[in-house]
Formats: sequence, C-alpha cells, structure tokens
Amino acid sequence: MEVENILAKNISAAGDKAAYDAACKKLLANKIILAWIMKSCLEEYRESDVNDIAEKYIEGEPQIAKTAVNPDEGHDGEQIRGAKNEDSTIQEGTVTFDIRFYAVLPKSGETIRLIINVEAQNDFYPGYPVIKRGIYYCSRMISAQYGVEFTDTHYEKIKKVYSIWVCADPPKYRQNTVTRYAVSEENLIGEVKEKKENYDLLTAVMICLGDPEDNNYDGILKLLNVLLSSEKKPEEKKRILQEDFAIRMTKELESGVTDVCNLSKGIEEKGIAIGMERGLKAGMEAGMEQGMEAGMLQAIKNLMDTLKLTAEQAMAALKVPENEWLKYAGKLNE
Repeated sequence: MEVENILAKNISAAGDKAAYDAACKKLLANKIILAWIMKSCLEEYRESDVNDIAEKYIEGEPQIAKTAVNPDEGHDGEQIRGAKNEDSTIQEGTVTFDIRFYAVLPKSGETIRLIINVEAQNDFYPGYPVIKRGIYYCSRMISAQYGVEFTDTHYEKIKKVYSIWVCADPPKYRQNTVTRYAVSEENLIGEVKEKKENYDLLTAVMICLGDPEDNNYDGILKLLNVLLSSEKKPEEKKRILQEDFAIRMTKELESGVTDVCNLSKGIEEKGIAIGMERGLKAGMEAGMEQGMEAGMLQAIKNLMDTLKLTAEQAMAALKVPENEWLKYAGKLNE
C-alpha cells in the first residue's frame, strides 16, 4: 500500500506559504531535495546519482535551526536531523544555521566529510551583502572544527565546508543564476602547484531563483522555484516534481499496512474499543492506572491479532509514547 511520504506531506502543509521561513526550511531539509542541490552545485557530487547522494552520502539526519524536523511524526529516513547546528563562543555569541549536516565524499570512499550548511534567504537586502554572511558562516564552520575534527596543530585534518544560499526573491540582475565563491590558487611570481585539497576548504554558493520565462529556468532553478512557489497549488507541485525530477511523493508501507493517520477508524473499531473495554474492567479491580495500562496492553494484542501488525506497528498506531515501548514489549513477552 502506497501513501504520501514526508516531502509530499510538507508540500501540502506549506501550501501557499512555501516561501515563508519555517516552511521553506522544512521543505529544503528533505534528503532528496538536498541531493539535487548537491548534484547541481557541488563539484564533488556532479557525477553522482541523486538517489545515491540521498541514500549513501548524506550522513545522519541534519537539523533545522533549533527545532528537530517533524517532531510530531517519524523521520522514516527521509527527513534530516543530525549535526549540531549551533556554533557559539563566549566573545562572539551564538550563530544558528538554518540546515546543517555532514556529507561523505563519493569517489574516494574515505571517511573525509564535507560540512554543508544550507540557508534559505527571502530578503536579498537585509542590510549587508548576503555573500559576506555566507563566507562568514564558512569561517565559523571551519573554526568550530577545532577540538572536534582536529586538535593542537593538526590542521591537515580540517574538513571542507560549504554554505549554500537559496534566495527566493533576488533582484532582477541575479535571477535564475547559480554562483560559486571559492578559494583558488594564483601564482604572482614563479610557477608552483599546491595540492587543491590543502586550500580548497570553503565555498559559498548563491542559488537565486527567478522568472519561469527566463532561458536559464531549468534544472535546480526550476525544481526549487516550484518547491518554494507561493502561487502553485500543492498537487501541481507534487506532479511537477514527480514527472520532471523523478522525485517520489509516496512510499510503500511494510506488510501492506496503511498509514497510521488513515487507520484510526479500523483501530478504534477493532482494537481500542475491545482493549479499553477489557482495560476498564481490569482497572476497576487493580486501580485506574493499572487498568489503563492493562487496557492499552490488550489493545496492542488485539491489533497484532486482528490486523497482523508487529508490536512496534501496533504501538505506533495507538500512539503509545516511544519511551513506554520497552515496557509494553516486555509485558507482551511475559
């Protein structure tokens, strides 16, 4: 049974507010969207398949600002949560990155990591050049590696960082452009050749969206324009992303079980009603607290028997707090 995945749900939830800060960050934080950005803008992933990037090279589950992604539903490996996204010092104060995560290099197979920060920017003129802020963020991500990636004078262990800015409403001269700012080698006197990995440590990328009628409106620019559009309806966005970019909007649930959201009726009729009835009876004998626990335990058993669910699926369907799963699992095994 196929149901909408988290990206599709977030598109529906954002509606015409997709370009607003919180909604924008949540949409950009999906692994497949990040994979498209990486393939389009980062030279290290230019030859990689977007699905491989999403599944193999994005490490962990990156995080949005201070708030975990979709706290009210499971991440299911689609949404990102991982690396610490706050960097602070006593003197400099706190810097909060919009979306931050680690990525592994695809070709070498080594444990080298790129630390990538993606920023959503709706105001291109916030009182300073946005690119300067991007380079500042790169600098902070490098300095924050001391004591984590390297100590003492082991500067050879510094990992490359990227700061990527998606600008939804840039000035006209910037529209439909992708621009990279990086450290490069320039010989002023004589000819020398330093290994690129020794200086290619920070890169800022500006992705500026624009008019769909423009000649450059294609690829990552079209994808992000559609995703963050406040004019297109959610169903139209899903159709374009699926047809033009092969981005799936559904997922297959194990054992043909339907989405928890759509199970409520069946659960109430076949599980909770029976479980609560028996639970209340037990509660009158052993006290309200024990009765509720017994009722929930019976409801879990009923769902497992009636709908052929696993214990974890039944507890998820009944919205049992995850910190109580072990307790009920232990009682099921008694």
